[in-house]
Amino acid sequence: MAKKQKTRKSAAKNDNNGASYTAKDIYVLEGLEPVRKRPGMYIGSTGPDGLHHLIWEVVDNSLDEALGGHAKRIAVTLLPQNRVRVVDDGRGIPVDVHRQTKKSALETVMTTLHAGAKFGGESYKVSGGLHGVGVSVVNALSSWMKAEVCRDGSQYEQEYVRGKPKHGIKKTGKCKGSGTAVTFEPDQEIFETIAFDWHRILDHLRQQAYLTRGVRIDVRDERNGEKSKDGSALASSHSFYFEGGIVSYVQYLNRDETPKHDSVFYVAKDAPVNGEKKVFVEAALQYTDDVQGKEIAFTNNIYNGEGGTHVTGLRTALTRVLNDYAKKNDYFKKDDEPLSGEDVREGLTVILSVKIHNSTLQFEGQTKSKLGNPEARSAVELVVGEALKDWLERYPRDAQEIIGKALLAQKARKAAKAARETVLRKGALDGMTLPGKLADCQSKDPAEAELFLVEGDSAGGSSKQGRDRKFQAILPLRGKILNVERARLDKMLASKEIKSLIIALGAAIGDEFDVSRLRYHRIVIMTDADVDGAHIRTLILTLFYRYFPAVIERGYLYIAQPPLYKIQSGKTRRYAYSDAEKDAAVSEFKKQKLETKKERAAAKGEAVAEVNGEVKGIEIQRYKGLGEMNPSELWETTMDPQVRILKQVAIKDAAGADRIFDILMGDEVFPRKKFIQTHATAVKNLDI
Repeated sequence: MAKKQKTRKSAAKNDNNGASYTAKDIYVLEGLEPVRKRPGMYIGSTGPDGLHHLIWEVVDNSLDEALGGHAKRIAVTLLPQNRVRVVDDGRGIPVDVHRQTKKSALETVMTTLHAGAKFGGESYKVSGGLHGVGVSVVNALSSWMKAEVCRDGSQYEQEYVRGKPKHGIKKTGKCKGSGTAVTFEPDQEIFETIAFDWHRILDHLRQQAYLTRGVRIDVRDERNGEKSKDGSALASSHSFYFEGGIVSYVQYLNRDETPKHDSVFYVAKDAPVNGEKKVFVEAALQYTDDVQGKEIAFTNNIYNGEGGTHVTGLRTALTRVLNDYAKKNDYFKKDDEPLSGEDVREGLTVILSVKIHNSTLQFEGQTKSKLGNPEARSAVELVVGEALKDWLERYPRDAQEIIGKALLAQKARKAAKAARETVLRKGALDGMTLPGKLADCQSKDPAEAELFLVEGDSAGGSSKQGRDRKFQAILPLRGKILNVERARLDKMLASKEIKSLIIALGAAIGDEFDVSRLRYHRIVIMTDADVDGAHIRTLILTLFYRYFPAVIERGYLYIAQPPLYKIQSGKTRRYAYSDAEKDAAVSEFKKQKLETKKERAAAKGEAVAEVNGEVKGIEIQRYKGLGEMNPSELWETTMDPQVRILKQVAIKDAAGADRIFDILMGDEVFPRKKFIQTHATAVKNLDI
């Protein structure tokens, strides 16, 4: 009996492949250790997004001072050794001893998670910093950080190494004014690559300057370390200061568009909610002759990419007020239906910013990309509705342009609906009536199914023969598809090529689009590696960006990378995707041929001279198009999952992408000409 018990005890000790599990195996991460252990939980990722988030967190603290009316100037400097310095002229982080931690308030803020004035009291009634986790996280993920504070005429500083104080807070001298300076160096142990994107930083800080009217943000890039004759740093620098605030932001976004009216609608007003606490609503809008619109929303300067209750309130107010105005001024005929939300938002550029008290702020999800406060909807609807009604009465000519555009959009919407009903019949949407030119795959599992959009019938024929029928479908596209940037939905649906693509995808389009019904989770654009191929690829990208954005957001859209060259020596062949790869392959073949000659000569007792020029027997083929490849070549270079190269399409900057599509694919010639001239020197692999 005793023996059996002993055996059971022994077995219990060795459960889980011999690993013990007792109290000593429970780890308690103290201080900032959790941040270093799981950085992705706090900054999203350790890639470029997370790296730049460090800057945003520090800048947010300075912006919170500005929102509270305590700061007027913020300076961000990129320094050598991957360091970043953020300085503001706010009140300065307190340096007196904190009653809970028994440390200085500065050290508490810098080394303790969720420590700061924004979490209680009245120091910050409204702040943007709450969407992040604070400067302490930046400290934890930095190999070195230094905080400098100017308060009450004295200068203080403290240094940290990987989140831990290097020494106590020091009083280093006297200073004028007040403010905080934070300098940090991201930890190479945490981040995959440390490379700050200058343009990304500029775009973000420009946006914040628009949202924080009257605050100057200076940005400098001193990473090259060069000095001028007087010893000052040579640097690229920008200053952002917008007295016009979000009105200036709207004008900036519409700089390449043709406005339907010159005056920008603007309102800024408090809306009483729940007694004393109020929601501050600020909105600016302008219509352009574009078909697409831009709807950008913020809460406490936090960008809400997925909208939220405040956006719902804006849309409701816009639809109601414009319908009331159109009805009152006899724009509707007897049997006309009212304008829809889609109609009144066509070509609309709008910036919506709300400020909500920290104690009531609600977001949906961890990313804070969607506002959840129900009172924000009623506040925005009330403020925007009243102000827009008055604005339309004061500017009747502008009102006429807006109503006219909305009525035209309504007409196009009805035509598009009729076209959709014709094209997207239930049978077609269920995959029962697929386009005749589609060579579908056997698999019905979208997760493994692939759809290749192939340029031309010739390449389409080769890819049909070379593909793996089990999971690869082929849809040849004849010629260049319609430029959807310049066409409304009803005109677009008249295109045979686009019609075939929509039916093949199986997810409909417009209001009926449902990404869950998509028949393929890997859609590959496969075009020639020449100018025409690039043009067709851009046309397809425009279509997906404008009408199937969810496909891009889910990571389902790819671009195939066919080789540029085939290099063959005897029965051995290599494929090169660049001139450098071609040169390397040729050099290797030359070396092999020379070694073979030397071996044969040595066997005969002869010498072989070094060959510097052309070596016979090496053939180089430059592929001008996919049609030049036979099925086996197309498979082994571009379609075989084991060896192919695919580029996944993603949108890092929606506003930037929108502007590029407007410039390159829109109706205006001058912006496109200017863009081409500006970037002409950067073109590679140009076929002339």
